[in-house]
Amino acid sequence: MAKDQFSFDIVSEVDMQEVRNAVDQAQREISQRFDFKDTETGISQDHTTIELRSSTEDRLKAALQVLKEKAIKRTIPLKALSEGAIHPAAKGHVRQAVTVMTGIGDEKTKEITKFVKSSGLKVQTQIQGDQVRVLGKSKDDLQKAIAAVKEHDFGIALQFTNYRP
Repeated sequence: MAKDQFSFDIVSEVDMQEVRNAVDQAQREISQRFDFKDTETGISQDHTTIELRSSTEDRLKAALQVLKEKAIKRTIPLKALSEGAIHPAAKGHVRQAVTVMTGIGDEKTKEITKFVKSSGLKVQTQIQGDQVRVLGKSKDDLQKAIAAVKEHDFGIALQFTNYRP
C-alpha cells in the first residue's frame, strides 16, 4: 500500500456471543410468559443456526418476535438473521430455522464492488475472501464511499473496519 493511500474494509460480522446471549434471554422470557404456557415453545442454537419450535404457528411467530427484540437490545442487526420457512414437525408441532449470516458471500462482494466502482469516486476495491477492501488517495473519497454503501441496501448487515490513513 502506497504511503499516500487510505483504506477501509467492508465486512459483515456478528458477535456470536451476543447471539447466544439473545437466544438465552429469549428462551428465559418464553419459559416465564403466561401466553407461552403449555405451548411447548422453545429456542435452541447450534453455532450459526437458531431453531424455534412450538405447538402452534402463532406461538412460533411470537417466539420469533421475542428473539428479534432480544437481538435488537444486544445490537445484533436483524439483517444478519435469515428466517427460513416454517415446517411441520413431530406431534403436530411446527419449527423454523433462523440462520445467522456472517461474512459477505461471493455474489454480494461482487455487487458491492460493482456499486462502489459505479459511484464515480476515485477509489479502488479489492475482494479479500468474505470482505471488500476500499482504497483511495483521499479521506473524503473514502468517507463518501462509506456513506454511499450505507445508503444502499444490500440486504445484509455491513460494518466498516480497519480504517487506515
